[in-house]
Amino acid sequence: MSVFTMADLHLPISVNKPMDIFGARWQNYVSKIEKYWRAIVSDDDTVIIPGDISWAIDLNEAKADFEFINSLPGKKLIGKGNHDYWWGTMSKNRKFILENGFNNIDFLFNNAYEVENFIICGTRGWYIDEKMQNANNKDAEYQKIVLRESSRLKMSIEEAIKLCPDRSKEILVFLHFPPVFGSFICEEMVEILTAYDIKRCFFGHIHGIYAIPQTTEYKGVRFTLISGDYLNFIPQLIAE
Repeated sequence: MSVFTMADLHLPISVNKPMDIFGARWQNYVSKIEKYWRAIVSDDDTVIIPGDISWAIDLNEAKADFEFINSLPGKKLIGKGNHDYWWGTMSKNRKFILENGFNNIDFLFNNAYEVENFIICGTRGWYIDEKMQNANNKDAEYQKIVLRESSRLKMSIEEAIKLCPDRSKEILVFLHFPPVFGSFICEEMVEILTAYDIKRCFFGHIHGIYAIPQTTEYKGVRFTLISGDYLNFIPQLIAE
């Protein structure tokens, strides 16, 4: 039983949202997702999908995309991305999957899961490029969102520790936005990761950039890019 991850499925099954305008890797990408997923993921495996799941604007519109995800092998833990406009409260989300019989999907939000030899936790995070930061001077809205997401990250890590107080299982953090990317560093998020001695953090959101290292290290934390197009839509195995 293995653990995989891949962010940014950007499923368009319910809406007309072609992605091939963003490059060749996006051509027939839904077929790629299904082909590669079925080739390597089994029903006993778990796949963490940290954000940008569907282009739908509400849960009803997202139904076809969730049917597709539910049809794929394995248990799926879904996080929130900046384009997940369908995302409601946890009670609404879980009522939606229960009513529709999506029995291998759950949500990663202010909580944690024990999966094999890992404890899985995370939140959306926040990202804004350096140019916009300078323009906004890290304005009040930026600080508000970072404070909120930092609080959610803390809550999720605390829930992870409750599941494994002796820390015998590695806590893995999954965010949609990168805390560290190029010259951008969200020190608020990094400070939390280092305070809790988190060694590995996975993120998506970044598209169309392929000639870069997948993993970078900062302050003892390894940050790994796992957006769908970067992986060419092949779910990535997480090794111990």
